[in-house]
Amino acid sequence: MATLVVRPGFRFIKGNGLRAIAIVVITLLVLVAIFAPLIAPTDPDTVDLGASLTSPSAAHLLGTDESGRDLLSRVIYGARTGLLGPLGVVVFSTILGVLIGLTAAWRGGWIDTALSRSMELVFAFPGLLLAILVVAIYGPGQTGPMLTLAVAYTPFVARMVRGIAMAELGKPYISAYKALGFGGISISLRHLLPNITPVIMAQATINFGYALLDLAGLSFIGLGVQPPTADWGYMISEGQSAVMQGILGPILVPGMAIVLSVIAFNIVGESLADRVSRR
Repeated sequence: MATLVVRPGFRFIKGNGLRAIAIVVITLLVLVAIFAPLIAPTDPDTVDLGASLTSPSAAHLLGTDESGRDLLSRVIYGARTGLLGPLGVVVFSTILGVLIGLTAAWRGGWIDTALSRSMELVFAFPGLLLAILVVAIYGPGQTGPMLTLAVAYTPFVARMVRGIAMAELGKPYISAYKALGFGGISISLRHLLPNITPVIMAQATINFGYALLDLAGLSFIGLGVQPPTADWGYMISEGQSAVMQGILGPILVPGMAIVLSVIAFNIVGESLADRVSRR
């Protein structure tokens, strides 16, 4: 009789219906962002004042905004800025946080103390406030807030990595590698880091959702992605005038995109964290 072999990654998807839906949502978001030029029915920046705030129709499946731009096309292109910004935040903060956390845990002593106090100093300043200060100095855009939030997220990753790394350092396999003459860098990167990577990935996935929400908030108040570039946060800001006229589409469409994205990343991140804790 043939034996059915189920890969671990597939079991992770199959084991929970809500988690499977979240993974499908994230996959669709990534595909939409990549293939936006092929999927979008029209140019997202094309202005048609004669079609301002129209209801959903065959020409505009989700209607139009106040400038007559197709909402479906803009929300599709908005997936690019909506995902690219948080990706930059998560990648930068995770790499820097892992380096700081591993260094603090391995070296200990005054190096650990200095790095820990430095991270606590960064904790004292809210990430959004730092981003607003950077924008005030260098002007609005996506790069400044993205880098600032990455710095603000780094202490969360560093403290987590330091804690789990210190727990791992007390295990026999670390002592065995030391006895065999392996150096600190080799042990940390080749043996310690792979063992704590699942925890790091779980936290990074959750941080992605938070970063997406923070960057959307900055765009909403005009400090993030600038027009005419399609961005979910700024689309909500532009749609406020339509609400006064009783038309909710211009804010509901990008708002739902943000909500679904954040929920999907949080579900996957928490599922990964639960899986790690059970193991």
